[in-house]
Amino acid sequence: MKTFKDKSVLLIKQDSYYREQRHLTFEERLKTNYDHPDAFDNDLLMGHISQLRRHKAIEVPVYDYSIHTRSDETVHVEPKEVIILEGILVLEDEKLRDLMDIKLYVDTDADIRILRRMIRDIDARGRTVESVIEQYLSAVRPMHNQFVEPSKCYADVIIPEGGKNYVAIDLVATKN
Repeated sequence: MKTFKDKSVLLIKQDSYYREQRHLTFEERLKTNYDHPDAFDNDLLMGHISQLRRHKAIEVPVYDYSIHTRSDETVHVEPKEVIILEGILVLEDEKLRDLMDIKLYVDTDADIRILRRMIRDIDARGRTVESVIEQYLSAVRPMHNQFVEPSKCYADVIIPEGGKNYVAIDLVATKN
């Protein structure tokens, strides 16, 4: 985003497109595996990306982690020259990949990934250390191995060192 400061850039997060779950009880929502491809409404995401590419504004859903479904709010987003689609499973879906001009995979060591998740989930989501570890072992790690890691074969560029590889980032940013 910083590299493209002279262009109009938009960041779309796949996490905004978790499925609407109001039809489920709260107890059923608690069982949602957010690291599985089925957790996402990729049809809506693809529709929104297509609209943005046609220079049409969209209403991005806001996911409320406290109730495990979308809130009633949306965020109005205007189209931009460059769209960055961010998410751990964006390369897993072929139809979503087909909408991308350049596909990047930021390769980060497992120990860094778990530490980032712990900090985020404890600080931003009010989780306990024990609950983060349990979720990591039961869902996050298996889903990473089954879906995320294999999806890197679809990347045009793999950026090692967790996004701290400034040479790779510069090469991608200067590709116009």
